Amino acid sequence: MRARPGDRIIIRGRTVETPDRHGEVIEVRGKDGEPPYRVRFGEGHESVVYPGSDFVIEHAETV
Repeated sequence: MRARPGDRIIIRGRTVETPDRHGEVIEVRGKDGEPPYRVRFGEGHESVVYPGSDFVIEHAETV
């Protein structure tokens, strides 16, 4: 799994009651786009994340 700053991420909720979490990759700390990623979530906080099976990356458009 590879990401770039500006890519969007979705972490799927694990149960029916748990909503998905959406965020933006603001820093890639691994080599060649590999994790971990520093992500700013919609709620305004930042966290370092390691992707799991519930993790989706939506790549930002490049111009």
